[in-house]
Amino acid sequence: MTYRDPVRTRLVSLALSASLAVTLAPTALAPSATAAPDDAQAASETSLAAPDTGLARFYTQTLDWESCAEGRCAWLTVPLDYDDPAGETIRLRVSRAAATGTADQRIGSLVVNPGGPGVPGLDYASYLSASLEKKVSRAYDMVGFDPRGVGQSAPISCLTGAQTTRWLRTDMTPDTAAERAVLMRRARALADGCLRRSPEIARHVGSEETVRDMDILREALGDDSLNLLGYSYGTYLGTRYAELFPDRVGRFVLDGAVDPSLDIMEVSKDQSDGFQLALTRFAKDCSGRPACPWKGSAKDVLAGLNTLLADLDTNPLPTHRGRRLVQSEAINAIFYAMYSPSLWPSLRTALRQAVIGDGLGLAEMAAYASDELAPNRYGSNMASAFPAIACWDAPAAPDSAGLQAAATRWAADAPVPLMARAMSWSNAPCSVWYGHSSVPPAPADSDTTSPILIIGGTYDPATPYAWAQALNRQLPTSTLLTYRGDGHTVYGGGSGCVNGIVDDYLVTGALPKVGTTCR
Repeated sequence: MTYRDPVRTRLVSLALSASLAVTLAPTALAPSATAAPDDAQAASETSLAAPDTGLARFYTQTLDWESCAEGRCAWLTVPLDYDDPAGETIRLRVSRAAATGTADQRIGSLVVNPGGPGVPGLDYASYLSASLEKKVSRAYDMVGFDPRGVGQSAPISCLTGAQTTRWLRTDMTPDTAAERAVLMRRARALADGCLRRSPEIARHVGSEETVRDMDILREALGDDSLNLLGYSYGTYLGTRYAELFPDRVGRFVLDGAVDPSLDIMEVSKDQSDGFQLALTRFAKDCSGRPACPWKGSAKDVLAGLNTLLADLDTNPLPTHRGRRLVQSEAINAIFYAMYSPSLWPSLRTALRQAVIGDGLGLAEMAAYASDELAPNRYGSNMASAFPAIACWDAPAAPDSAGLQAAATRWAADAPVPLMARAMSWSNAPCSVWYGHSSVPPAPADSDTTSPILIIGGTYDPATPYAWAQALNRQLPTSTLLTYRGDGHTVYGGGSGCVNGIVDDYLVTGALPKVGTTCR
């Protein structure tokens, strides 16, 4: 699962890019936990619904703001385990870009989450404050935070730098029993590494606890309700918040919506279809350009892609970076480029190089997607945090045989079959993860009365448009804004239509008419 928008230097995803995260992705759970009985689940959800006296010390804390690389930052203290609020605590790093308007123009704080899971959000507040319409930055303090387990907030570590590189270069389209065994062994080593290297935080990075953290953050900011701008995975956090704290929902913008009723394989299948659609649109666009590496029709471009990826399985390409480009890295780069059509020119160039035997362009795109700064050195812990959070949140994925069967089915009618196969196999860590949330996938169930704005793009590969439609049906007070165009998430990008509607909603609370579409 992956959410990454390089165009605005924003990672916003829940997708897969098998190679990344499993990679992060910008890709992809000890034995799977047994699902709790319905009454136990209901009791668990009820216990999360509101703060009790055991949490009073967290809800009464004051944030001490100080200068930091991101502007102004503070530490927020939260329980490590919400079932034991008197026990250990962790600190979450929070940033704030103050509203630029007068006191009477200020509405409150706007908490922003760029997606993920596993993506740092600390520097996103200052970015948005500088880039969004001035009437929005005048009205809101922009607040970013690294969720628990991510970035500076009790970061989880499951792999060394060298192990991360090995994992990202693992064959995600195994053809033989031996290759499947290697993949599953490395997936288990990833899971075991979390418990060995980060034993305290490893079982406490789930989204249900991050949502509780968000409510403590709201109180520490001095807001009666939470105003949220959530992209991709951030929409899942917003949905869960609306379920647990329905009376504290302020203005919610959920861009690139996630359908909470889907399990991990259903998510991956829908994303696989979404990326295949994006690939066909890229192929059509490429076929009409002189710089396209394959001449002819979109079908010819897809055939060229398939040939290149098949060759890379056994014949890695030189890159002049000290190691050769392997198939998993090429797949990751191509997945990554589907997040925005603004990356398509770079992908065309990288593919043109690869066709003549130079893998450097694709290797550099893969490195950027996985946040690799230098050989075996990474700029964040997202390669650990992504699977740690994603696999914890979901019921266990199928075993090796189940992943193989899904890979075969998904590839059967896919324009680029190897990338469909990689989508299935990227879930290998979630087959062997050490634990899972007690909250199962289910349609959103919130009795909030606050109006919520959902944005869905018709050709969004990572969070397909059908998910936005589903979440709109599940949240009765929501309105769906449709964007007819390519790329993952919309607000803050090049659509003046979408930007204007969201700006108005954030400042005035006015939702667009039902059925509004921006092209």
